[in-house]
Parts: sequence; C-alpha cells; structure tokens
Amino acid sequence: MVSVATSSGQAGAPTERRPDLPALTGMRIIAALLVFLCHAVLPVTSGNHNPPMPYGDQGLTMNLLWFFSAGGQISLSFFFLLSGFIITWSTRPGDRVLAYWRRRVVKIFPNHAVTWALAMILFAGAYTPYWGLPNLFLVNSFSPDPALWGGANMPAWSLGPEMFFYLLFPLLIIPIRKIAENRLWLWAVAAVAAMAALCLITVYLIPDSPTYPGEPQSLPQFWFSYMFPPARLVEFVLGMIVARLVISGRWPRIGVVPVVLFMMVGYAAALVAPAPFNQTLVSAVPFAVAIGSLAVTNIGGTRTVFGSRPMVWLGNISFAFYLTQSFILFYLLPKLFGQAGYGVVGGTALILGMIVANIVAGWALHTLVERPAMRWWSGSRRTRAPRGEVQEAPPAPAPVPAGTASSAGSID
Repeated sequence: MVSVATSSGQAGAPTERRPDLPALTGMRIIAALLVFLCHAVLPVTSGNHNPPMPYGDQGLTMNLLWFFSAGGQISLSFFFLLSGFIITWSTRPGDRVLAYWRRRVVKIFPNHAVTWALAMILFAGAYTPYWGLPNLFLVNSFSPDPALWGGANMPAWSLGPEMFFYLLFPLLIIPIRKIAENRLWLWAVAAVAAMAALCLITVYLIPDSPTYPGEPQSLPQFWFSYMFPPARLVEFVLGMIVARLVISGRWPRIGVVPVVLFMMVGYAAALVAPAPFNQTLVSAVPFAVAIGSLAVTNIGGTRTVFGSRPMVWLGNISFAFYLTQSFILFYLLPKLFGQAGYGVVGGTALILGMIVANIVAGWALHTLVERPAMRWWSGSRRTRAPRGEVQEAPPAPAPVPAGTASSAGSID
C-alpha cells in the first residue's frame, strides 16, 4: 500500500489525529488581508479593466502601495511555508496517495472552478487567452506570459504552485521523513540557503530583459523568482521540515511577543531589501519561526489572540476571501463608484467597505461551495470544521507591481 503517513513524535502517536492549531488558522486572515489591501490601494489592472483607486492623492497612494506591497509579496512565502507545515502535520497515518490527492483537489478546485467561471462571465472573458483553460487547470503559472498569469480570476494563479506542491508531497515526504531528528535543524538551514541560491540565480543567470512595468526586475526574472512553481518549492519543503521539528519535540518554546516582533523585523526588511530577496529570503526565517512557535504554543494549551474565535472564523473563510477579491475590486467597485478617487477619510471608508463586502462574499463561497464540497467528496464524515482546524490549502497573494500608480496592460 502506498502511504503518505508522516513520522510520529511527541505531538501525537502514529495512530492518533494530531491536535488542531487555531493560532495558525487565525494567522491566515492577516496574510490574506495584506494581499487584499495591496490590491485595494492600487487595484490590479488587466486587459480592458481599470478599477478606480480609492484615494485621489497619487502620493498617498504610492506610499501606501510601498507599504502594503511588501505584505502582499511576503504573504505568498508565508502561505507556502504554512501549506508545507499543515500538510505534513495533518496527513493521516496510512493514508493512500489517491485519497490524499482527492482531498487536496476537493479542497481547492470547487472554489476555484466557481470563481473562474464567474470571472470569465463577468469581466475576464474579453482578455483571457485560450478561453481561460490554462487558468482553469492551474498550469498558467508555468508560463512566462503575463496574459496567462492575470487571466480569468487573477489571484488564483497561485493555486498552480500549490497544486504542484500537493502532487509532489507523497514523494517529498519520503526523504524528509528519513531525516534523522538530530539533523533536522541542519536541513532547515540548508533550505534557507537554497532560497538564497535561487535569488542569486535570478539576479545573475536569468535574462534581465525585457522589462516588466512597475518592477525592478525584468519580466523573466520576476516570473522565475515569484511565479514559477519549482522555484517556490523550497518554501513548501521548509514548512515540512518545521513540521517535523515540532512533531519530534525539538522546536523551542518562544513567546508570542518575540514571535510578533520577529515578524515585524521581517516585514521591515521586505520594505527595504531589493528584489528578489524581498519576496522570500528576508521573511522566510521569521515566518518559519512564527509557524513553529505558534504550533508549539497551541500544543502546550496556551491561547493566543490569533486563536480567538473571531480570528479562527475569519481564518476558516480566508481561502474563499482570497478568491472573491477580484469580484469586489474588478467588478463591484467600478460598477458602484466609477473612476472617482477620494480624500483620506472617503478613501479609507471605501476600503473598509470593500473589506466587509469581501468578507461577506468569502463567507458565502465558503458556506455554499467549499464546505459542501468537502463534506460530499473529501471522504470525511465531518460536516463542520472544529473551532481550531487549520485549513490545508492556503491561498497566496497575486504579484503586485511596486512603483507605479497605473499598470494598465500589466498583470500584478
């Protein structure tokens, strides 16, 4: 029998279901919200789409974009790390590969298919090449063509790397499970070193032309470092190694306050570091520390604000929240507000209103599509997620050009 069971350790015996980690669920909505804010400050433009900007002051818009674009980009690294951790943590002992793949497809594809179809009907069909089929089947991020990245429901491009990771997981877990416990930290350091090597490859070996509007990197460099699934695999693997460190009981207990401060340092570094180092490398260690430490905190029975009931509820709908943002920003916003920009108060009120609208849309997608699909097709008899359950298919942010107030014709 082919199995994807993970190794046992102090966090649970091989035949037991490991505990839920509510703090990691709550963290998901923070990352998803950073992506939304980045896109809301300077809405993504694509094809014949040109959503309004909330603020009429271009200087204010660019300052906010500088701040939130860092969060939008490093959130991708967080989600890929978290995905590797959670898949390793929650894989069922003795689980067959086909059963595992079925759960992964059911987790991602129903939400994706519904939002893909709506996007193609409402606004994206006019500019998405190949009838949107590469986008539907999540292979568009393997292409360096920006028209494919941003076609259909643009944020869903990042599900392509996720699906690539899920397909490889049954193979990846075999060597990772064989790493001796006393060498896990060494391999974690090696994974970070591999990220640094990929950054250097991007700078020195990937062509530096043609240019990509709004980005300090060339189009090939941006695609390779940010979009190309194999280049992002190392983050997923690092998350797997962190999970093994926690499972084996070798992760140190670190307080929530130091964890938050360390993440703030990583965010600050992403604001000033050059591309591509600001996309993965500067935030990988802070995020890995946060994921491992919050997991250990939950295992020890300590509650945090990230694991509070409102945060967990928001975290549970965060995948749907991420996928519905295009409909708020690209469809509803232009329909209701045209091209008008507002002052600080009006623009901020508009952004807050969009967040609320997107929470409602995400909740509807989660309730009407995601949960029924998981109940009917995943092979699980549970009809509702426990309070602290961490979703196993985190979304990831879309690429955001930094340094331009208008990116018409480009995909970010």
